[in-house]
Amino acid sequence: MEKRSNKAWIYLLPAILFLGVFMVYPLIDVFVYSFEEGYNFASQNFWGVGLYNYSYVLHDPYFLQAVKNTFILVMFTVPISTGLALLISAGLNSIKKVKDLYQTIYFLPYVTNTLAVGLVFMILFKQTPYSDGLINMIIGFFGMEPVDFIGGPYWAKMMVLCIYTVWVVMPFKILVLTSALASVNQDYYNAAKVDGASKFTIFRRITLPMISPTVFYLIITGFIGAFKAYSDAVALFGTDLNSAEMNTIVGYIYDMLYGNSGGYPSFASAAAIILFAIVLTITCINLLISKKHVHY
Repeated sequence: MEKRSNKAWIYLLPAILFLGVFMVYPLIDVFVYSFEEGYNFASQNFWGVGLYNYSYVLHDPYFLQAVKNTFILVMFTVPISTGLALLISAGLNSIKKVKDLYQTIYFLPYVTNTLAVGLVFMILFKQTPYSDGLINMIIGFFGMEPVDFIGGPYWAKMMVLCIYTVWVVMPFKILVLTSALASVNQDYYNAAKVDGASKFTIFRRITLPMISPTVFYLIITGFIGAFKAYSDAVALFGTDLNSAEMNTIVGYIYDMLYGNSGGYPSFASAAAIILFAIVLTITCINLLISKKHVHY
């Protein structure tokens, strides 16, 4: 038994070393940096140890704006994208002849470059000296005033960012959910039909419980992915997200390291640890909820 155990550890050693070097050590390093006040990359020196970095970040208006934007993005995009993906997947699962073709069509946005998709959305929503954009043309057709979705009011910019994020993440969820629906045992459906159950009842009582682990996985990864959002905002509003009031937590961390506010690794580390704590807390809450609603 001991020889088998030693052999297993030898097989696991490369993976453990990789995770240790590229995941565990950087996390510990960032945690240490977050308490070093005035840390300088060039000299590798700092003038104190304490909670000043956390205090500064938590009182920084740019960080508070980034937290607000990120939470709005998470609260809207995760449930909407998951719900729409579930409905579309259920529809695709009922199609037999051209199911693979539709799956490919729905998956195309996922393999498209993020900045390219952002450019398309800018063409759709942005006002220019020559055009108000396709969306404003549609709005004008119904007698409404045009809206500057890219450089205008906050609510308009946030709406575009949410729509863009849902568009980008939904194809992957559709692919995963379609595969999960296809794996459900058909005997359950046949038995329900014999009992005279309606389609809604079958979906609620059979389909959802059977694919609940997959839905839970998508919700967890959706929350984590939405909290890490940055390239989506850059694709729509450019790199100066603070002036556009559309920065995210990851964008704030990047700015503290390399952006216009660059040169403050201690502040960036503190913001990164705060983000880690937020994501860990929400993940633990979801895990507690899953014990009651997820059927393995």
